[in-house]
Amino acid sequence: MTDPVGEVDLVRVVLADANVLYSRVLRDYLLYAADQEIITITWSEQILAEVIEHLEQNVAGFDHASGERLVRAMNRAFPFAEIDPSEEHWRVLAEVALPDEDDRHVLAAAVAAEATVLCTSNVKDFPVVALGPLGIEVLTPDQLLSRLVAEYAPQMLIAHRTAVASLKSATDESTIAALRRAGAAATATLMARLLDLG
Repeated sequence: MTDPVGEVDLVRVVLADANVLYSRVLRDYLLYAADQEIITITWSEQILAEVIEHLEQNVAGFDHASGERLVRAMNRAFPFAEIDPSEEHWRVLAEVALPDEDDRHVLAAAVAAEATVLCTSNVKDFPVVALGPLGIEVLTPDQLLSRLVAEYAPQMLIAHRTAVASLKSATDESTIAALRRAGAAATATLMARLLDLG
């Protein structure tokens, strides 16, 4: 199937950074948006390893087995999401300067995934001057999710309701509050309006 010329609502290929997938509510929103086929979600083994490492360090009761279950569940739900950058993808980045060399593996994964969006909370580490020529837009989770809510309101309502249903004792209000705590205030406001929460 081809997209009409000038089609604005092209599905974005999103490479999710570890700092985004670390947050339960942000991760859920992105995964359930991908379920709705309004984005294609991607990550790498190294990104997931970072997520699990930080969850083990910071979340009470989250152990190595919990991490293995989460990785299995994500890769089972999205069997083509995990990207393994090749030498060619690393070569593409040979002349690209980044503020933090530790982030080069994230950019390599984005290139390997042919991502149109790199979703990260650390936008300063991925300057436009470096990523622009690669055709990759850097967006915070709030920027990306608020765009999705604005452009795909029915699908994002389903994603929200799935996120609420997947967490015991969660409510619309508690999930909106979690979005705000995760730094996605604009998304929370738009979603509250869609839910008519005042």
